[in-house]
Amino acid sequence: MRSFSGSRNPHNFRFFLSLMTFCLILFWATASTAVAGDDDDAAAGSSSQAATNQSDEEPDLVQVVHERFQVIGSVETAAKEPGSAHYISKEKLEKQSYADIHRILRQLPGVNIQEEDGLGLRPNIGMRGTGVERSQKITLMEDGVLIAPAPYTAPAAYYFPTAARMESFEVLKGAASIKNGPYTNGGVLNMVSTSVPNDFSARLDATGGSYGTREFRGQLGNDYETFGYMVEALNLNSDGFKDLDNGDETGTEVEDYMVKLRFNSRADASIYQSLELKAGKTKQDGDETYLGLTEADFEATPYRRYAGSQVDNIETDHDQIQLRYFVKPTSNVDITTTVYNNDFFRNWHKLEKIAGVSAASVLNDPTTYAEEVAILRGEIDSAPEDLRVRNNRRDYYSRGIQSNLHWSVATASVSHEIEVGLRYHEDEEDRIQDEELFQMVNGNMVLTRAEARGTQANRVSSAEALSFFVQDTISAGNWTFRPGIRFESIDYERLDYSTADPDRSEGPSRVRENDVEVFVPGLGVDYGIDDANRVFAGIHRGFSPPGAGKNQDTEEERSTNFELGYRHRSDTLNAEIIGFFNDYDNLLGAETVSGGGDSAGELFNGGAVEVSGIEASLAYDFGNQVGNGWTVPFSVVYTYTTSEFQSSFDTSFADWSPHVDEGDELPYIPETQYALNLGLGRDNWNVNLSGSYTGEMRTKAGQGAIPAGEGIDDYFVLDASAEVTLFEHYRVFGRVRNLGDEEYIVSRRPYGVRPGLKQTFLFGVSARF
Repeated sequence: MRSFSGSRNPHNFRFFLSLMTFCLILFWATASTAVAGDDDDAAAGSSSQAATNQSDEEPDLVQVVHERFQVIGSVETAAKEPGSAHYISKEKLEKQSYADIHRILRQLPGVNIQEEDGLGLRPNIGMRGTGVERSQKITLMEDGVLIAPAPYTAPAAYYFPTAARMESFEVLKGAASIKNGPYTNGGVLNMVSTSVPNDFSARLDATGGSYGTREFRGQLGNDYETFGYMVEALNLNSDGFKDLDNGDETGTEVEDYMVKLRFNSRADASIYQSLELKAGKTKQDGDETYLGLTEADFEATPYRRYAGSQVDNIETDHDQIQLRYFVKPTSNVDITTTVYNNDFFRNWHKLEKIAGVSAASVLNDPTTYAEEVAILRGEIDSAPEDLRVRNNRRDYYSRGIQSNLHWSVATASVSHEIEVGLRYHEDEEDRIQDEELFQMVNGNMVLTRAEARGTQANRVSSAEALSFFVQDTISAGNWTFRPGIRFESIDYERLDYSTADPDRSEGPSRVRENDVEVFVPGLGVDYGIDDANRVFAGIHRGFSPPGAGKNQDTEEERSTNFELGYRHRSDTLNAEIIGFFNDYDNLLGAETVSGGGDSAGELFNGGAVEVSGIEASLAYDFGNQVGNGWTVPFSVVYTYTTSEFQSSFDTSFADWSPHVDEGDELPYIPETQYALNLGLGRDNWNVNLSGSYTGEMRTKAGQGAIPAGEGIDDYFVLDASAEVTLFEHYRVFGRVRNLGDEEYIVSRRPYGVRPGLKQTFLFGVSARF
């Protein structure tokens, strides 16, 4: 596939890899000489004392290595960030046992979510009003590495790391997020995968429940002073909670495998070094569809699947490999360099049109298209080629090398934590799509004709990006200042080939090229009133890459963002409130089929937009008052968001079309949302009750009363979990999703009304050693 990358120089990546490796070796050699001189002076100390000191230092060094690929690092670090920072720890994840990223992130303020399949397999996540569709407006990372299929070219997250294998989640918004670009308007979500343990560790989990749900997870790891490993396997199966008209299954199977090997120097080495290899594979086979329901059919049978979706299926295959090298040449300098490569294939075989009319149009206007709806339901037979099913076949790669230097400098009154980072990255989306034509006969779809490969779409989009950042955390007394700046230089290319030339032997019929260079500055300030109370503020430039679909009229997405907050942290109470204001010079709309559009990959100017809001959170453990070993944790998070277009214009972008008026609100951004959690535990057991509320929201831009068919009603969903530890190493647990068996709409896209997860019961056992 990559031979179709046109004018791209295939040697660029190897050149940068060689250059970075050479520079790293040169720096190491220089540092070794310097440190050797220092060691001669230090040799006068007793060898036994030195060994003791080095032994004490080893855990710190292992932790430093771990923190270098995180964006926050810990709950304690989050409490001191000069901006919005949230860390979901391993312990918290295990209490609620969520495998759905949507349910995990609902615990955090300032995060906007639109569900789709009820299981969180294809998340739609935004931050501070960025837009949620396929999570393409935020920076997605796994272990500090960009993880979207093609982060610059095609960031829509048809691949998303399996949430169940993560040990922590980090969300960073505001000025501090510029370190982790390229998307800085909203923020960054970093998912931290299972790490190599410090001691022997083994785990086996088995879960079963409603709708044929089966979940298995096995993990094994150990550390041998200079070598450590971790292997992990995860399998998720479900028959699906929706009911197809013809009785077929609607479920999904996910397989996820991961291995990590770490080699590191001894604690008493003059220069501490660590080399970690990470390799993973994720496969998914799901009988999932874009097709929803009409409003009337949802009211009657909300978990129905039309007969017209019976051949819909998504198949994905993701391979990742990372090689991370850490070296600490001096006591106050360390460097982390990571080489990474991600390959991703997906083919979503799904219904697109019925008798020449798009599925979205049919379900949005079932009165006009009554006959087409009847065909979808399998109530009447169709003409031989009335049902068009598309093979949305695409290959992606995302690869690069990044190196970060961390330098600590201190005087009597001021300390500096200086970070400098450089990343070379390239990615590509290769789409070659075709369609199959079916006839509906007695409620069953019969294949009548398959079109030639590449006849629906045939193009390659690619990007090369060089980015650089420098950030200095300056601490002086109670004050902390964090100025930083990021630079992005991006070259895009899109090659369109004839749909009659699947082998691409005739060369591209159209070439689009564009380049972007941008500086993204930011400043965060924090003041510690006392040990428990802090105030902070930040300002930074927001930026989102335009993608390869940019034309001469498309502008980059840029904004100026402000935040002001107060934070309290003590042994019994944690509280935070933040006000934010994002002032967009230009908001971009990115067309995707999953968003209900017809021109996948095209970009649309939205002009000036203002987004503002409040994020608040509070956590308190009433067990501190009860005593006797009881824990009664309570938490609440709240988000209020408003948005307004600042101009009027006509547009064909599906979410805004056909016209935007000044003052219109953005779609899929609820004004109010909150989440509650209450727990009870003692000794070897605990129970948790979690609830989340999502206020009514628009599904198309507008203002005033929401028209029928253009909004989603508010909903409140309760989940519950309980666990008991038996015989030290074993525990049993139960979970209920949607405890109240609520029937609610979560989306009107891609095509029609979609329900939230049906009431689900899960039970399992876990063994850990």
